[in-house]
Amino acid sequence: MILYILRRLLLWIPSVILVMLGVYALAFYGAGDPIKLIFLRAPGDVAYDPVKIEAIREQAGLNQPFLVQFGNYLLNLVQGNFGNSLFSGRSVWAMISAAAPVSFLLGLMAMVVTALVAIPLGMIAGMNQNSRIDYLILGSAVTLWAIPAYVAGPLLMVMLLAILPDGAVPYGWGGLFSVKIILPLIVLSFQPIALIIRQTRAAVIDVMTEDFVRTARAKGVPEHVVALRHILRPVLTPVVTQLGLIMITIVNGAIFVELVFGLPGLGRLTVQALINSDYPVILAVTLIGSFLVMASNLLVDLLYPVLDPRATDPKGARL
Repeated sequence: MILYILRRLLLWIPSVILVMLGVYALAFYGAGDPIKLIFLRAPGDVAYDPVKIEAIREQAGLNQPFLVQFGNYLLNLVQGNFGNSLFSGRSVWAMISAAAPVSFLLGLMAMVVTALVAIPLGMIAGMNQNSRIDYLILGSAVTLWAIPAYVAGPLLMVMLLAILPDGAVPYGWGGLFSVKIILPLIVLSFQPIALIIRQTRAAVIDVMTEDFVRTARAKGVPEHVVALRHILRPVLTPVVTQLGLIMITIVNGAIFVELVFGLPGLGRLTVQALINSDYPVILAVTLIGSFLVMASNLLVDLLYPVLDPRATDPKGARL
């Protein structure tokens, strides 16, 4: 298993480098010049002094060729140095360390809520195919999927502002068990819940045609026992494969959710970095996002043989 994980990690290293190369190229050849933006926000004539602008750019190493800058960035990254923010001068690692726990806890809770809500509803819909409850659950899933986070968040906030007093509207971060996390969690879980409901329903309908399910029902096994013992485990196999897609949906949605509800997480940090053209922060957040998606894919690879032993090759590892 350790060799399998190491082999996967070695295969991911070129992927990470390509992602970083693409983002770094966009930053290098993009229209936004962070040094000019910093001086344009400064008071006085110093904002338009090209000599000082070039001096700061040389000090930051931004006047070097593209490949030289990218190579230096990778070298610093290997040493655990993410650089400093071009806008605030703070350590990028310190900024990430302060914001990451909020996003990680919110994403983890969103995945837990998605599993607890979507899998049972998907199984109920699949086991009652073409019934009213099936149409109700499936219609609700389609509706949730059609509402992206950047639409649901502001609409929900406007509705609450119209109903509740200003001081009663939950805003900001109060910890994992605070009531302030309920609304961001609901908005962030909309599309993942819809995805898993549809995937679970389709898997249940497919599994119910298998001989072992028909045999269990013919023996008079209660329906809830059939669902839990005979249907649930094979249904989880295709559902778990959606983990990577769920992670991408949560990471993308967190950017808008954290901005709307005032959460000091990576999403809000990303928006601020984009506005300020703070490229070291953008690169660091991109690296973390890529790692999360790849880690979820690794988790899928490890769970897949556990849920379905037939997926394991004779050597004990899937390719």
